[in-house]
Amino acid sequence: MTQVKPAPGGRMLTVLRVHLPSEIPIVGCEITPYVLLRRPDGGIFTDDVPEASAVDGYFMRYKWYRIQSDRRAAVCSVHPTEQATLQCIGCLKSKIPVAKSYHCSAKCFSDAWQHHKVLHERAISALNENGTEEEELFGRFGSGSSSSGIISAALSGSTPNLSQSSGANNGPTPVYPTGTEKSSGETWFEVGRSRTYTATADDIGHALRFECVVVDLETRGTMGAPTSVMTSRVIPAPTPTPRRLIPVNAADAMGHFDLDSRTSSFGTFTVLSYNILADTYATSDTYSYCPTWALSWAYRRQNLLREIIGYHADIICLQEVQNNHFEEFFAPELDKHGYQALYKRRTTEVYAGSPQAIDGCATFFRRDRFSHVKKYEVEFNKAAQSLTDAIIPAAQKKLALNRLVKDNIALIAVLEAKFGNHGTENPSKRQLLCVANTHINIHHDLKDVKLWQIHTLLKGLEKIAVSADIPMLVCGDFNSIPGSTSHGLLAMGKVDQMHPDLAVDPLGILRPLSKLTHQLPLVSAYSSFARMASVGYDLDHQRRRMDPATNEPLFTNCTRDFTGTIDYIFYTADSLTVESLLELLDEDSLRKDTALPSPEWSSDHIALLAEFRCTPRVRR
Repeated sequence: MTQVKPAPGGRMLTVLRVHLPSEIPIVGCEITPYVLLRRPDGGIFTDDVPEASAVDGYFMRYKWYRIQSDRRAAVCSVHPTEQATLQCIGCLKSKIPVAKSYHCSAKCFSDAWQHHKVLHERAISALNENGTEEEELFGRFGSGSSSSGIISAALSGSTPNLSQSSGANNGPTPVYPTGTEKSSGETWFEVGRSRTYTATADDIGHALRFECVVVDLETRGTMGAPTSVMTSRVIPAPTPTPRRLIPVNAADAMGHFDLDSRTSSFGTFTVLSYNILADTYATSDTYSYCPTWALSWAYRRQNLLREIIGYHADIICLQEVQNNHFEEFFAPELDKHGYQALYKRRTTEVYAGSPQAIDGCATFFRRDRFSHVKKYEVEFNKAAQSLTDAIIPAAQKKLALNRLVKDNIALIAVLEAKFGNHGTENPSKRQLLCVANTHINIHHDLKDVKLWQIHTLLKGLEKIAVSADIPMLVCGDFNSIPGSTSHGLLAMGKVDQMHPDLAVDPLGILRPLSKLTHQLPLVSAYSSFARMASVGYDLDHQRRRMDPATNEPLFTNCTRDFTGTIDYIFYTADSLTVESLLELLDEDSLRKDTALPSPEWSSDHIALLAEFRCTPRVRR
């Protein structure tokens, strides 16, 4: 037995506590246990202590195990924390991923049918076999959402054949020995030797065990028994049904594009706008209906990245991107996929939290499609200071600034297209594009502040438009519903001077009302669904998700407290044409019993995406 030399005074590095950020591990999501340590000098800390950075002659050693029971169980694809009892035969016959075939009950399968049947519809298209066989396999699934469409079988207890996901870094190679211990019908497989672990598909349905122990650097002996903690069973990452890109061009209105297999055609480009819900706001108090594991940033960041990358957008406008998450995650991850990044953090006159946790707007663009020309940053706080200096009496300035200073910003990027000017009047002319990305004030009782911020942004964009003949996109979370004065200013270029919103103006910042105009020919991209005269299944389906009174989606933000549209992509209609739009979500897509965020969708907003084509300006 190795003799261990204690530290002077009999004190040494000690493990005080170990716990997990979430008891439920998800495939593809990194797990980093919280390990509380005491130094030999009595200090308490949580930093890692690897062998290369030993503390007073001691370091930490870690091990992860997968605990496999002789009694194996599949996991429900809808409720991944529940054991599956039914399996969809149609999924098996059509070679849909087996993990999506499992359900915990007949009611679960029936309730999820509207969502689940889309998998079968797409499998039909992929089969390319004769109609008789398709009818045999899927005929009973085509009659709507009634429970009579269910095809399922009781599970026999066999484990699904799941391939191991790649890319997880769970410690040094070579691969560890297989069975390390077997007792009470359980086998322990060593799967990792680092502090963090990323669950793989092989772990689905099995619990994990994390162990850590203090090791003496000189003798290599362990200091006492390992401290350990166990997880719940590993679950697969829930994956929503992919959203399609629906053409709105009259010539193509009967078809649709698959985002996974297409890229922008010559002369067209796609723009994504998405409020991703900053981690600092994603609390269990606010979103009590969302499982805790699905609210964790370790899970949400991977789910958001998968979704964002899957849209293959040429330009990405994100809101509520925390400063640390931009620097440590989104910028480097999207860089791997060919995107250049621009970022503007919100100002901090009001914000009192950690500087790293403050959020902002991030704009990404494909390097092979665009180059960066110029960046403008709009700080509404500075505009508020200038406004109060100009029109507010000195005695009222503090009160005025308390109302106007809300830390909101806008990020404006001027880009140059690399795909040329095919079809324009002057092919040799540089094709520039101005993209504004903003997040407007959220407070419902500050309608005057919202309108003032949007008017300030539009006046800034007007100056850019005057200096260059340039198409414009205005994207973001405007926190303004269709029919509000803010939406009216954007879409109509002016406000209804009798609108009740204008009654709220205690500082007089909206007067005279005649100044609330702009000259940019802005149109909401998603209004194209309502404006198109074309017919067809896809367009009709999307129109049912539109508000006929406003020509806007029924919602882009969906929580238990609010469901409505507050996100938009506006474009200058004299220089850009909408070619296609990302399909909208409906109640069935979001599940009947939940709001956003959810395990499938990791923000309380939905992403908007439009494909545009640059067109010659109409001379008036």
